[in-house]
Amino acid sequence: MAREFYMTKNAPIVETRAGKLRGFHYDGVDHFYGIRYAKAKRFQMPEPVTPWEGVKDAGSYGMICPVLSEPMPTGEVRCPHRFWPSSEHCQYLNVWTDACDPAAKKPVLFWMHGGGYSAGSSIEQVCYDGFSLAKQDGVVVVTVNHRLNAFGYLDMSSFGEKYWNSVNAGMADLVEALRWVKANIANFGGDPDNVTIFGQSGGGGKVTVLGQIPEAEGLFHRMIVMSGVLSDLDFFGNMQNATGREVALKVMEALNIPADQPEKLEKVPVPQFIWAVNKAEKALRKEGKGVSWEPLPNAYYTGDPMATDFSESAKKIPTIVGSVFAEFAMPGPVKGAKDELSPEEREAYVKGYFGDEGGEKILAEYRKQYPGKNEVYAIDFDGAFLPGTVNYVKKKAAEASAPVYNYFFTKIFNNDGGEAAWHCSDIPYFFHNAELIPLCHQPNYEKLDGAMSSYFVNFAKTGDPNGEGLVRWEPCTADSFKTMVLDDECRMAEDLHEKMIPLMKQYKPKFSFDFGAFDSDDDEESGNAWVF
Repeated sequence: MAREFYMTKNAPIVETRAGKLRGFHYDGVDHFYGIRYAKAKRFQMPEPVTPWEGVKDAGSYGMICPVLSEPMPTGEVRCPHRFWPSSEHCQYLNVWTDACDPAAKKPVLFWMHGGGYSAGSSIEQVCYDGFSLAKQDGVVVVTVNHRLNAFGYLDMSSFGEKYWNSVNAGMADLVEALRWVKANIANFGGDPDNVTIFGQSGGGGKVTVLGQIPEAEGLFHRMIVMSGVLSDLDFFGNMQNATGREVALKVMEALNIPADQPEKLEKVPVPQFIWAVNKAEKALRKEGKGVSWEPLPNAYYTGDPMATDFSESAKKIPTIVGSVFAEFAMPGPVKGAKDELSPEEREAYVKGYFGDEGGEKILAEYRKQYPGKNEVYAIDFDGAFLPGTVNYVKKKAAEASAPVYNYFFTKIFNNDGGEAAWHCSDIPYFFHNAELIPLCHQPNYEKLDGAMSSYFVNFAKTGDPNGEGLVRWEPCTADSFKTMVLDDECRMAEDLHEKMIPLMKQYKPKFSFDFGAFDSDDDEESGNAWVF
């Protein structure tokens, strides 16, 4: 049977505060792409868009933020991507809804993409598509672009008051997008008083940051943090972090701009600006200084709740926080298919990786917590995100009045002889989009896809993930750490990580990951893999 599509006659037209938008209807869902929610000059705070006459087309995705090095396609089987044209004027969002009816008052899921604060986009991964959640689960989905890297997080504040919040410009874009949702989402069928912000990796970090921005208070009502609490990833080794002023001065030096004329940096064309930022970053690294693109505390942002306190607002917001089994697993010593190893070979690999003493202890704890699961995957067990995730959950559970839920995604995929859940592997299931990703088409995938998306949708509706037909998910408390283990068979566990985290900290080799610009003088294909 043909699926209904229309974009001209009977196309959905929605009135926003700034003017009318025409989307398109496909298979029971109204799609609105490339909605401009704000405008901004370089290093400046975003402003609402200028109202328009007539009807604007919303049938094409908007520009994404430029990245500092072009992505190098890789891992497309594991994580299919979309690459898209870019502009620093990237304040665009997309909406999926099955009912453009102000009376519908459907829960709103507001998605923030990963890629640290440096890369990615609202459509970067194929599984970011909001169609299935809108059609099958009755929610309104919003995905959003915003300024990244030097465009969104270069600290120019030492050069004058006009740059007071340049280091948080990317987060200010997201606040402006949430204001747009508050003002307009009712006409798309959404409930402006029931907005769930969720994101993975850098997007999960943005969720935690928004909880600490006073201007964002009241703009969202639930929080979901997916692999977004980074605890033990070594970006710069022994380097100290360069200050914003040091970075800006190096950029201006590369462009022959005097230090007393920072305003000239605002008008440098994007390609030259990116070239200068990369040159500055390389020069600073030679001086033993790293460059990190991220929000920094100031009058706008109160700071990381793990370094300070949760805001009073964040304490009242129901929250889900979780991570996946292997995240950024290092290449291990295993030769051949992991799922074909004998029990003796598995044990030998684990002891060879962690040492006899560490291997013995880790094997014992692993077998206790993950009975029946191939022991060789203990080599891939995450030590970068999990400790911070657990500490975040413990702190919030102890201090917050609203419930806090923890999950751990532990699925083993039939990929290259067996691969434990990697960074991003949970996203298709939460988006109800496992159908779109060929690698997800493994035994029982529809059941897991339905369960994981249902947990998120139930949470968005009520602040409680539980529902009919689902394993009951219990919240963490100050006295009890409970984890929903998401796998082909979901289960609840208590103190799942209590012993494994210290063992990994003691025996697992340290992992280093570099988000910076590609640094090569050869003529080979270059770029960074977009694994987010």
